[in-house]
Amino acid sequence: MIRLGVNIDHVATLRQARLGREPDPVAAAFEAVLGGADGITVHMREDRRHIQERDVRILRQTVACRLNFEMAVTREITAFACEILPDEATLVPEKREELTTEGGLDVLAHLAAVETCIGQLKERGIAVSLFIDPDPRQIEAAHRLGSHAVEFQTASYSEANSPAERTECLERLIDASRMAASHGIHVHMGHGLNYQNVFPVAAIPQVEELNIGHSIVSRAVLVGMRQAVRDMKEAIALGRANIRSAQH
Repeated sequence: MIRLGVNIDHVATLRQARLGREPDPVAAAFEAVLGGADGITVHMREDRRHIQERDVRILRQTVACRLNFEMAVTREITAFACEILPDEATLVPEKREELTTEGGLDVLAHLAAVETCIGQLKERGIAVSLFIDPDPRQIEAAHRLGSHAVEFQTASYSEANSPAERTECLERLIDASRMAASHGIHVHMGHGLNYQNVFPVAAIPQVEELNIGHSIVSRAVLVGMRQAVRDMKEAIALGRANIRSAQH
């Protein structure tokens, strides 16, 4: 069974549009868990455009399932993670001018900083995942640094402009998953996945976790968070069933 991590950043985005108190991402996390979420994912960006420190502190105290803290490789955010102690920290690239995370973390280009960050997090007992492109060089770097997991960015797959391009991107995800698993690295995926394109990704045998936010929050506006999470869990289960069908 694939775990579903529900990213609640965009609930906070809606709140911050008015700089008010609602909707509360903490309440959204509670509803997501009631809907079947296996974990809650938040990204506290340096500019605090959505998730705030207050949110993460309360989530750490109230989320009964796994808390995945997405974070930039900076001293400030690393120190905060070491204080909060999430179950997992996912290191992601971050640019202030981007609307959302674009592409994976270039581990090779920031090797020393990533290695230092991983070491500090591990000392506090925090499992570390690296949000990377499905690139063999990045996988090898993650392996050398002792990353517990990698989360392959699925934006290229999700945003493909043609069936041929989408198939090519999916093949890269499949090959990367096999390679990571062969190194003993846990395989996660996320970014741009929705109720229509999640099936082939869920059918990749090595995938253990999907982190999905925008699509679920968008659906939750119409049907409620619990139902939106249930619908995504069902879609993932249908995709996973393709593995069993292919094996028989």
